[in-house]
Amino acid sequence: MNKLLLFTFAITSLIGRAADQPNFIIIFTDDQGYGDLGCFGSTKIKTPNIDRLAKEGRKFTNFMVASPVCSPSRAALLTGCYPKRVSMHQHVLFPSSTKGLNPEEHTIADHLKGQGYATACFGKWHLGHHPETLPTSNGFDSYLGIPYSNDMNHPDNKGKPKGGWAGMDALWKDPESTLTKWKTPLMENEKIVELPVDQRTVTRRYTDRSIDFIKANKDKPFFLYLPHSMPHIPLYVPDEIRDPNPLNAYTNVIEHIDAEVGRIADLLRELKLDQNTYLIFTTDNGPWLQFKHHGGSAGPLREGKGTTFEGGQRVPCVMWAPGRIPADTTCDQLCGTIDLLPTIAALTKTPLPKDKKIDGLDISDLLAGGNKSPRNEFIYYTSRGDLEGLRQGKYKLLIKKNRRQKNQPADRANIMLFDLEADLGEKNNLTEEHPEIVAKLGIRMQELDAEITKNQRQPWLKK
Repeated sequence: MNKLLLFTFAITSLIGRAADQPNFIIIFTDDQGYGDLGCFGSTKIKTPNIDRLAKEGRKFTNFMVASPVCSPSRAALLTGCYPKRVSMHQHVLFPSSTKGLNPEEHTIADHLKGQGYATACFGKWHLGHHPETLPTSNGFDSYLGIPYSNDMNHPDNKGKPKGGWAGMDALWKDPESTLTKWKTPLMENEKIVELPVDQRTVTRRYTDRSIDFIKANKDKPFFLYLPHSMPHIPLYVPDEIRDPNPLNAYTNVIEHIDAEVGRIADLLRELKLDQNTYLIFTTDNGPWLQFKHHGGSAGPLREGKGTTFEGGQRVPCVMWAPGRIPADTTCDQLCGTIDLLPTIAALTKTPLPKDKKIDGLDISDLLAGGNKSPRNEFIYYTSRGDLEGLRQGKYKLLIKKNRRQKNQPADRANIMLFDLEADLGEKNNLTEEHPEIVAKLGIRMQELDAEITKNQRQPWLKK
């Protein structure tokens, strides 16, 4: 074979490999509400950079997370499983927790690293702070971030400042409180490198590290997972952009995140990586409404974080990949974070392990502009991992157990059926009008949960 033919073969191989190995960036905020982006209806918060991604990409308005709280939601994103399947369903992890995501699970990072991708996680992990459960044990080459929530203290979660929205007001008025009132750690790989972490600059530092990672790997495929610590309380921003009015704290933080997202998008354009990169922006659950102006808005949805109403689990999502995802389009089809792993596998034309059953489905056709989701069902589990509902088509059934109250039995249930196409705000209970649908969905949700329970895999447990 002459040199010209060899050169042609090499170039053709590189082009083919590039086409099958796009880059992936997942930006995952914490406790951001459905209504907290301009492109999702916010009139108060200005998010021009994310809005531009939506204008140049595709907005997903029926995008679900698999839990209304942090740790289970993150487990579902990375493994493509309902949290119960991987035993990460029973609320969030704390500095005293002795469990975490089992490194035997197959994560997005594991899948892409196996194909030669560079992988990095910069941000909040919250799937275990022990070395065996950190990002570096779950497919990531490198890690920088807070191992759990930014309102948790090393080593025992004690000595925290006053909570509630009034407590958050006091912290916002005193930016130095990030260093004087908290003992939240920053880790690099498996070691604590800053205690307490300066939360005023951490959002920007995650982005700085992300930019360095992209530049270092611009000539090879990469996966960047950027799970921001905020807008989970307590809220902090760099001193030079801080609005001193605590009533504007949440807006200030979201607009700062938007600016940092813009830095990453601008870099991708500058390096001409935009047409070979899928950038996904979404959040882990709904807004923490009890914190008032330190929490976000669920927009037209009911309730927020910690609930199985749509405000707790339907989240804003924007996907951007010029030339791969059609510009200025909206997808209203049911899908969610549990679908990202099989979708990424499909986009890279690589099979998933057959010994790890998952719940996610390939939605790559939706990314390409399709309008028919492979997903018709979605199970709702509470923040404690209890089965509470099922979505099937346009109907959503919730069976909420009441807490024990005076003169009421402990097992009394509140049964609700909603038509989400006609009633996005879940205001009209249709149980009396459609008892047959209530019965059908009630049986089906038990069947689905029974299969997951039977095949539930174990978490990592400290010995």
